[in-house]
Amino acid sequence: MGRLWDKLTGTRHPDSGVAPLPSMEVRSVLLALNGPGVPYRVRNALPAEKADLVAECRIPRVGVTLKTWMRLIPEKHEVRFLDERWENRSSDNANAQYGRGHAPAVYRQWETKPGPNGRRHKVETFRFDTREMTEPLRNAVLDAGWIFRGVLKL
Repeated sequence: MGRLWDKLTGTRHPDSGVAPLPSMEVRSVLLALNGPGVPYRVRNALPAEKADLVAECRIPRVGVTLKTWMRLIPEKHEVRFLDERWENRSSDNANAQYGRGHAPAVYRQWETKPGPNGRRHKVETFRFDTREMTEPLRNAVLDAGWIFRGVLKL
């Protein structure tokens, strides 16, 4: 059940032989992911958030907000993370949805346009994959020699 549970929660282990970095360096590496062209922001968590770091991403074009809450566990060399997703695709909140846990998703928008042969066809005009946020976080943790453990509650 351990490997199946790890797959369901998105847990990944570092390659063998990678020496774990101290927790302050792991924190610094995660905060250093911020920069121009990055669709998310990693910040220190507020005291009420009950985490160490939070990565957040807002995609107004499709009405989605993503947050990844991270807690560093130095004695186990692991970062426990919890993904949350809010989807609000209408102005009256009638279709608002909330999701929690590891669940990669791709958001797309399409338009119908005339093609070179005159027939109309669908053209993708927007695409966002939630892995654009979670993979850099996961890779930074694994490169630091720590476990990236998905949980359902921090």
